[in-house]
Amino acid sequence: MRPNRLMLLGCLSTLLVAHAAGAQALGGRPGLPALPTGVPSLPTQAATAALDRTLSDPRMQAPLAQLRRLQIRDLVRTHRARVDLDLQGEPVLRGEFLMLGAAPDAIDALRAAGFELAPGAATDNALDLDIAVVRDTRGRRATRAMRDLQRAAPEATFAFQHIYLQAAPVAAATVAATGASAVSGAVRIGLIDGGVDAAHPALAGVRIKRHGCGGAAKPQPHGTAVATRLAARGTELYAADLWCGDPVGQATLGLVQALAWMSRERVPVVNISLVGPDNPVLARAVQSMLARGHVLVAAVGNDGPAAPPLFPAAYAGVIAVSGVDAKQRVLPESGSGPHVDFSATGVLGEGPRAMRGTSFAAPVVARLAAESLSAPDPAAATHVQRALAARARDLGKPGRDPRYGDGLIDPLR
Repeated sequence: MRPNRLMLLGCLSTLLVAHAAGAQALGGRPGLPALPTGVPSLPTQAATAALDRTLSDPRMQAPLAQLRRLQIRDLVRTHRARVDLDLQGEPVLRGEFLMLGAAPDAIDALRAAGFELAPGAATDNALDLDIAVVRDTRGRRATRAMRDLQRAAPEATFAFQHIYLQAAPVAAATVAATGASAVSGAVRIGLIDGGVDAAHPALAGVRIKRHGCGGAAKPQPHGTAVATRLAARGTELYAADLWCGDPVGQATLGLVQALAWMSRERVPVVNISLVGPDNPVLARAVQSMLARGHVLVAAVGNDGPAAPPLFPAAYAGVIAVSGVDAKQRVLPESGSGPHVDFSATGVLGEGPRAMRGTSFAAPVVARLAAESLSAPDPAAATHVQRALAARARDLGKPGRDPRYGDGLIDPLR
């Protein structure tokens, strides 16, 4: 076995142990799923330091991206009847596709090619997107079905139903009752993630409006942890749940519908700590949100600096956030590239049960943006990003760089 493979497996083991220990700590609360007993806890602060040293090794930069690939492989293996892969190996819903702009006479061609339209429109006109859901009736592999769709209706735009992953391999440990936001006050802010536990003490005094799951609360550790970074007493949190207790989740359409809900509710700033591939339907939805003056803040992901950009953070106009540790050193696993706008603390808590990942850095920036934007407004949204850039403290190489962007956003400055 090659050395980098050994290092990768050791790194993955450490990440999974930390993830399991943290999720168990938060999951022990009523309403959150607990992990099986017998999961070891992260032993000492030395383990976190050892993880940083391992991830910082130049030999780990390329293998680090394989951690997400292992997540994807496990998702496909566990849910093979529902999950397939696209040509790039990204997870997609099996047998279901999105379509934009098909002419009426193309519908007969699609039916002749073995496809059917799901009844009803997939979205309303909140984002001016006429999306239809197309289903394969012949059980083809996703890549073959996509080729057949494009041949049957070449004038239309087709997209996979990509499945997005949460941008934190180490997620959800104990969150302090005071939460992560030091500033209180009436702020409206959006969250697209897993379900949020409104009873968590860190969210005391936060008013939560929910989207998805038929209005029911289906708390999940990652969504709850990110919410504590966004919300303080007096915050009005618009929380869209993309999983609703389902390990596969709602995929691209669910993410677009969550954005459309935020648009209808006129939520000025939306935090998205999810990562996945470029998708033409999601790209259109993001651009529609930005044109309406919403500010979108997204985590860059934890595939390391050698990995390709992940979306929606890499879309033009989205504020992309990388993570740093308590000593303001970039997290070795944090994504990198010219799309990175800012960095923020990606470690929540202290000691062996701290959480880490860019999932927890993005909401630091989103919260500050929401404090200065009360409603969607294109001109004001541009001013918000400029104000953040003026506030950022330059780290790394002088000027903007692919690891820290314009610099560190510190909410206490």
